[in-house]
Amino acid sequence: MSDMHFEDKIILVTGGAGFLGSNVVKHLITSGAKKENIIIPRSRDIDLRVWENCLSVTKGVDLVIHLAASVGGIGYNMNNPGSLFYDNAIMGIQLIEAARQNSVDKFVAVGTICAYPKFTPIPFREEELWNGYPEETNAPYGLAKKMMLVQAQSYRQQYGFDAIYLLPVNLYGPGDNFNLDSSHVIPALIKKFIDAKEIGSDKVEVWGTGAASREFLFVDDAARAIVLAAQKYDKPDPVNIGSCMEITIKELVDLIAELTDFEGEIIWDTSKPDGQPRRMLDVSVAEREFGFKAKVGFDDGLKKTIEWYTQQR
Repeated sequence: MSDMHFEDKIILVTGGAGFLGSNVVKHLITSGAKKENIIIPRSRDIDLRVWENCLSVTKGVDLVIHLAASVGGIGYNMNNPGSLFYDNAIMGIQLIEAARQNSVDKFVAVGTICAYPKFTPIPFREEELWNGYPEETNAPYGLAKKMMLVQAQSYRQQYGFDAIYLLPVNLYGPGDNFNLDSSHVIPALIKKFIDAKEIGSDKVEVWGTGAASREFLFVDDAARAIVLAAQKYDKPDPVNIGSCMEITIKELVDLIAELTDFEGEIIWDTSKPDGQPRRMLDVSVAEREFGFKAKVGFDDGLKKTIEWYTQQR
Protein backbone atom coordinates (compact mmCIF):
# COMPACT_ATOMS: atom_id res chain seq x y z
CA MET A 1 0.00 0.00 0.00
CA SER A 2 1.38 3.43 -0.90
CA ASP A 3 1.15 6.42 1.43
CA MET A 4 -2.34 7.00 2.78
CA HIS A 5 -3.71 10.48 2.07
CA PHE A 6 -6.12 11.71 4.72
CA GLU A 7 -7.93 14.44 2.73
CA ASP A 8 -10.96 12.36 1.74
CA LYS A 9 -10.83 9.76 4.53
CA ILE A 10 -13.35 9.08 7.28
CA ILE A 11 -11.20 8.45 10.37
CA LEU A 12 -12.27 6.91 13.68
CA VAL A 13 -10.04 7.81 16.63
CA THR A 14 -11.07 5.89 19.74
CA GLY A 15 -9.84 7.75 22.81
CA GLY A 16 -9.63 10.80 20.54
CA ALA A 17 -10.68 13.20 23.29
CA GLY A 18 -8.00 11.92 25.68
CA PHE A 19 -4.41 12.90 26.48
CA LEU A 20 -2.78 11.17 23.50
CA GLY A 21 -5.87 11.16 21.30
CA SER A 22 -6.42 14.92 21.24
CA ASN A 23 -2.81 15.33 20.05
CA VAL A 24 -3.28 12.64 17.39
CA VAL A 25 -6.39 14.43 16.10
CA LYS A 26 -4.41 17.69 15.89
CA HIS A 27 -1.68 15.97 13.81
CA LEU A 28 -4.26 14.29 11.56
CA ILE A 29 -5.72 17.72 10.74
CA THR A 30 -2.30 19.28 10.04
CA SER A 31 -1.61 16.25 7.79
CA GLY A 32 -4.68 16.95 5.65
CA ALA A 33 -7.61 15.25 7.39
CA LYS A 34 -10.84 17.25 7.53
CA LYS A 35 -12.01 17.93 11.08
CA GLU A 36 -15.59 17.01 10.18
CA ASN A 37 -14.40 13.59 8.90
CA ILE A 38 -12.81 12.60 12.23
CA ILE A 39 -15.11 10.55 14.48
CA ILE A 40 -14.34 10.66 18.21
CA PRO A 41 -16.62 8.35 20.24
CA ARG A 42 -16.88 9.33 23.92
CA SER A 43 -16.81 6.44 26.40
CA ARG A 44 -19.79 7.89 28.30
CA ASP A 45 -21.87 7.68 25.09
CA ILE A 46 -20.43 4.62 23.32
CA ASP A 47 -19.11 1.69 25.39
CA LEU A 48 -16.62 -0.12 23.12
CA ARG A 49 -16.90 -3.25 25.26
CA VAL A 50 -20.31 -3.75 23.61
CA TRP A 51 -20.08 -5.57 20.25
CA GLU A 52 -22.95 -3.70 18.56
CA ASN A 53 -21.27 -0.35 19.36
CA CYS A 54 -18.01 -1.50 17.72
CA LEU A 55 -19.93 -2.56 14.60
CA SER A 56 -21.85 0.72 14.32
CA VAL A 57 -18.89 3.00 15.04
CA THR A 58 -16.68 1.40 12.35
CA LYS A 59 -19.35 1.51 9.62
CA GLY A 60 -18.32 3.65 6.63
CA VAL A 61 -14.87 4.32 8.14
CA ASP A 62 -11.62 4.25 6.11
CA LEU A 63 -9.06 4.36 8.95
CA VAL A 64 -9.28 3.35 12.62
CA ILE A 65 -6.70 4.57 15.14
CA HIS A 66 -7.43 2.67 18.35
CA LEU A 67 -6.14 4.58 21.38
CA ALA A 68 -8.97 4.01 23.87
CA ALA A 69 -7.72 2.10 26.90
CA SER A 70 -8.37 1.48 30.54
CA VAL A 71 -5.03 2.50 32.06
CA GLY A 72 -3.22 3.66 35.21
CA GLY A 73 0.03 3.59 37.18
CA ILE A 74 1.48 0.73 39.28
CA GLY A 75 -1.00 1.13 42.15
CA TYR A 76 -4.00 1.18 39.82
CA ASN A 77 -2.67 -1.87 37.94
CA MET A 78 -2.25 -3.82 41.17
CA ASN A 79 -5.78 -2.99 42.37
CA ASN A 80 -7.62 -3.61 39.09
CA PRO A 81 -5.91 -6.47 37.19
CA GLY A 82 -9.14 -8.22 36.17
CA SER A 83 -10.98 -5.23 34.77
CA LEU A 84 -7.80 -3.92 33.09
CA PHE A 85 -7.38 -7.25 31.30
CA TYR A 86 -11.02 -7.64 30.30
CA ASP A 87 -11.71 -4.04 29.23
CA ASN A 88 -8.58 -3.69 27.10
CA ALA A 89 -8.77 -7.17 25.55
CA ILE A 90 -12.46 -7.01 24.67
CA MET A 91 -12.24 -3.50 23.16
CA GLY A 92 -9.31 -4.43 20.94
CA ILE A 93 -10.65 -7.81 19.80
CA GLN A 94 -14.12 -6.50 18.98
CA LEU A 95 -12.94 -3.33 17.24
CA ILE A 96 -10.51 -5.16 14.95
CA GLU A 97 -13.17 -7.74 14.03
CA ALA A 98 -15.82 -5.04 13.48
CA ALA A 99 -13.37 -3.06 11.31
CA ARG A 100 -12.68 -6.18 9.24
CA GLN A 101 -16.40 -6.94 8.82
CA ASN A 102 -17.01 -3.32 7.75
CA SER A 103 -14.10 -3.40 5.23
CA VAL A 104 -12.09 -0.63 6.92
CA ASP A 105 -8.97 0.12 4.82
CA LYS A 106 -6.49 0.32 7.69
CA PHE A 107 -6.38 -0.28 11.45
CA VAL A 108 -3.70 1.24 13.70
CA ALA A 109 -3.50 -0.65 17.00
CA VAL A 110 -1.60 1.23 19.69
CA GLY A 111 -0.17 -1.18 22.25
CA THR A 112 2.07 -0.56 25.24
CA ILE A 113 5.65 -0.89 26.44
CA CYS A 114 4.18 -3.05 29.26
CA ALA A 115 3.86 -5.89 26.73
CA TYR A 116 7.62 -6.53 26.86
CA PRO A 117 9.08 -9.25 29.12
CA LYS A 118 10.09 -8.14 32.62
CA PHE A 119 13.78 -8.74 31.91
CA THR A 120 14.32 -7.49 28.36
CA PRO A 121 17.87 -6.67 27.23
CA ILE A 122 18.49 -2.91 26.82
CA PRO A 123 17.65 -1.42 24.39
CA PHE A 124 14.32 -3.27 23.85
CA ARG A 125 14.17 -4.59 20.28
CA GLU A 126 10.85 -5.62 18.73
CA GLU A 127 12.02 -9.22 18.25
CA GLU A 128 12.35 -9.60 22.07
CA LEU A 129 8.59 -9.14 22.57
CA TRP A 130 7.80 -12.83 23.12
CA ASN A 131 10.92 -13.83 25.06
CA GLY A 132 9.36 -13.85 28.54
CA TYR A 133 6.44 -12.84 30.76
CA PRO A 134 5.72 -9.13 31.39
CA GLU A 135 6.42 -7.46 34.74
CA GLU A 136 3.82 -8.82 37.19
CA THR A 137 2.22 -5.54 38.32
CA ASN A 138 1.15 -4.62 34.78
CA ALA A 139 1.08 -8.02 33.02
CA PRO A 140 -2.75 -8.23 32.68
CA TYR A 141 -2.83 -4.82 30.96
CA GLY A 142 0.27 -5.53 28.86
CA LEU A 143 -0.97 -8.93 27.69
CA ALA A 144 -4.47 -7.66 26.87
CA LYS A 145 -2.97 -5.00 24.60
CA LYS A 146 -0.51 -7.54 23.15
CA MET A 147 -3.40 -9.68 21.92
CA MET A 148 -4.09 -6.96 19.33
CA LEU A 149 -0.72 -7.79 17.77
CA VAL A 150 -1.63 -11.48 17.47
CA GLN A 151 -5.01 -10.52 15.99
CA ALA A 152 -3.53 -7.94 13.59
CA GLN A 153 -0.96 -10.42 12.27
CA SER A 154 -3.40 -13.32 11.94
CA TYR A 155 -6.03 -11.12 10.23
CA ARG A 156 -3.42 -9.85 7.79
CA GLN A 157 -2.45 -13.45 7.02
CA GLN A 158 -5.98 -14.86 6.65
CA TYR A 159 -8.00 -11.90 5.37
CA GLY A 160 -5.40 -9.50 3.95
CA PHE A 161 -6.58 -6.99 6.57
CA ASP A 162 -4.20 -4.02 6.85
CA ALA A 163 -3.57 -3.71 10.60
CA ILE A 164 -0.37 -2.35 12.13
CA TYR A 165 0.80 -2.44 15.75
CA LEU A 166 2.80 0.25 17.58
CA LEU A 167 4.56 0.05 20.95
CA PRO A 168 4.85 3.50 22.55
CA VAL A 169 7.00 4.02 25.62
CA ASN A 170 5.76 5.97 28.70
CA LEU A 171 4.20 9.27 27.59
CA TYR A 172 4.05 12.62 29.40
CA GLY A 173 3.15 16.21 28.61
CA PRO A 174 0.49 18.92 29.00
CA GLY A 175 -2.99 17.47 29.49
CA ASP A 176 -1.74 14.34 31.28
CA ASN A 177 -3.71 12.67 34.10
CA PHE A 178 -2.68 14.23 37.44
CA ASN A 179 -5.06 12.17 39.62
CA LEU A 180 -2.80 10.37 42.13
CA ASP A 181 -5.12 7.32 42.22
CA SER A 182 -4.48 6.51 38.55
CA SER A 183 -1.68 8.75 37.23
CA HIS A 184 1.70 7.67 35.90
CA VAL A 185 5.02 8.61 37.48
CA ILE A 186 5.77 12.04 35.91
CA PRO A 187 2.39 13.71 36.57
CA ALA A 188 2.26 12.10 40.03
CA LEU A 189 5.67 13.53 40.96
CA ILE A 190 4.89 16.99 39.56
CA LYS A 191 1.64 17.10 41.55
CA LYS A 192 3.31 15.88 44.77
CA PHE A 193 6.12 18.46 44.64
CA ILE A 194 3.92 21.42 43.68
CA ASP A 195 1.24 20.49 46.24
CA ALA A 196 3.89 20.09 48.97
CA LYS A 197 5.27 23.56 48.25
CA GLU A 198 1.78 25.03 48.25
CA ILE A 199 0.84 23.65 51.67
CA GLY A 200 4.32 24.36 53.08
CA SER A 201 5.28 20.71 53.56
CA ASP A 202 9.00 19.91 53.58
CA LYS A 203 8.53 16.18 52.81
CA VAL A 204 7.43 14.20 49.75
CA GLU A 205 6.99 10.43 49.74
CA VAL A 206 7.90 8.47 46.61
CA TRP A 207 7.27 4.80 45.80
CA GLY A 208 10.05 2.21 45.41
CA THR A 209 13.83 2.37 45.63
CA GLY A 210 14.49 4.75 42.73
CA ALA A 211 16.74 2.17 41.06
CA ALA A 212 14.39 1.28 38.18
CA SER A 213 14.83 3.15 34.92
CA ARG A 214 12.34 4.46 32.39
CA GLU A 215 12.21 6.06 28.96
CA PHE A 216 9.76 8.88 28.32
CA LEU A 217 8.30 10.36 25.15
CA PHE A 218 6.62 13.77 24.89
CA VAL A 219 2.96 13.31 23.92
CA ASP A 220 3.19 15.52 20.82
CA ASP A 221 6.08 13.39 19.49
CA ALA A 222 4.06 10.21 20.12
CA ALA A 223 1.06 11.62 18.25
CA ARG A 224 3.25 12.57 15.29
CA ALA A 225 4.70 9.03 15.22
CA ILE A 226 1.23 7.43 15.18
CA VAL A 227 0.05 9.65 12.30
CA LEU A 228 3.26 8.96 10.32
CA ALA A 229 2.78 5.21 10.83
CA ALA A 230 -0.88 5.46 9.74
CA GLN A 231 0.31 7.20 6.57
CA LYS A 232 3.39 5.20 5.67
CA TYR A 233 3.71 1.86 7.52
CA ASP A 234 2.18 -1.33 6.18
CA LYS A 235 3.89 -4.42 7.62
CA PRO A 236 2.95 -7.11 10.15
CA ASP A 237 5.88 -6.45 12.50
CA PRO A 238 5.35 -4.37 15.67
CA VAL A 239 7.22 -1.05 15.89
CA ASN A 240 8.67 0.69 18.96
CA ILE A 241 7.83 4.38 19.42
CA GLY A 242 10.20 6.19 21.79
CA SER A 243 12.89 8.78 22.36
CA CYS A 244 15.90 6.50 22.93
CA MET A 245 16.76 7.88 26.39
CA GLU A 246 16.97 6.21 29.81
CA ILE A 247 16.69 7.80 33.24
CA THR A 248 16.49 6.18 36.68
CA ILE A 249 13.48 7.03 38.84
CA LYS A 250 15.87 8.57 41.39
CA GLU A 251 17.35 10.86 38.72
CA LEU A 252 13.82 11.68 37.55
CA VAL A 253 12.68 12.56 41.09
CA ASP A 254 15.72 14.80 41.62
CA LEU A 255 15.15 16.52 38.25
CA ILE A 256 11.45 17.22 38.87
CA ALA A 257 12.22 18.44 42.42
CA GLU A 258 14.75 20.86 40.92
CA LEU A 259 12.40 22.05 38.15
CA THR A 260 9.57 22.65 40.65
CA ASP A 261 11.94 24.34 43.17
CA PHE A 262 11.14 21.78 45.88
CA GLU A 263 13.94 21.82 48.45
CA GLY A 264 12.49 19.54 51.13
CA GLU A 265 13.16 15.90 51.99
CA ILE A 266 12.34 13.00 49.65
CA ILE A 267 11.26 9.85 51.50
CA TRP A 268 11.45 6.56 49.58
CA ASP A 269 8.78 3.98 50.49
CA THR A 270 10.78 0.86 49.60
CA SER A 271 7.88 -1.42 50.60
CA LYS A 272 6.24 -0.34 47.32
CA PRO A 273 7.20 -2.05 44.02
CA ASP A 274 9.60 -0.58 41.47
CA GLY A 275 7.84 -2.16 38.50
CA GLN A 276 9.92 -3.27 35.51
CA PRO A 277 13.66 -2.96 36.36
CA ARG A 278 14.76 -1.10 33.19
CA ARG A 279 13.14 0.38 30.11
CA MET A 280 14.71 1.82 27.01
CA LEU A 281 13.73 1.21 23.40
CA ASP A 282 15.62 0.64 20.19
CA VAL A 283 13.71 3.02 17.91
CA SER A 284 15.63 2.42 14.68
CA VAL A 285 12.74 0.59 12.95
CA ALA A 286 10.39 3.60 13.29
CA GLU A 287 13.02 5.89 11.81
CA ARG A 288 13.78 3.52 8.95
CA GLU A 289 10.18 2.58 8.10
CA PHE A 290 8.34 5.89 8.44
CA GLY A 291 10.91 8.55 9.26
CA PHE A 292 10.01 9.11 12.92
CA LYS A 293 12.48 10.64 15.34
CA ALA A 294 11.57 12.36 18.64
CA LYS A 295 12.07 16.13 18.60
CA VAL A 296 11.27 17.37 22.11
CA GLY A 297 14.15 17.16 24.63
CA PHE A 298 13.30 15.74 28.06
CA ASP A 299 14.06 18.88 30.11
CA ASP A 300 12.03 21.02 27.69
CA GLY A 301 9.13 18.58 27.78
CA LEU A 302 9.14 18.49 31.59
CA LYS A 303 9.17 22.30 31.81
CA LYS A 304 6.18 22.49 29.44
CA THR A 305 4.31 19.89 31.50
CA ILE A 306 5.03 21.63 34.83
CA GLU A 307 4.01 24.98 33.35
CA TRP A 308 0.75 23.52 32.05
CA TYR A 309 -0.11 21.91 35.41
CA THR A 310 0.72 25.10 37.31
CA GLN A 311 -1.56 27.15 35.05
CA GLN A 312 -4.42 24.64 34.93
CA ARG A 313 -4.87 23.93 38.62
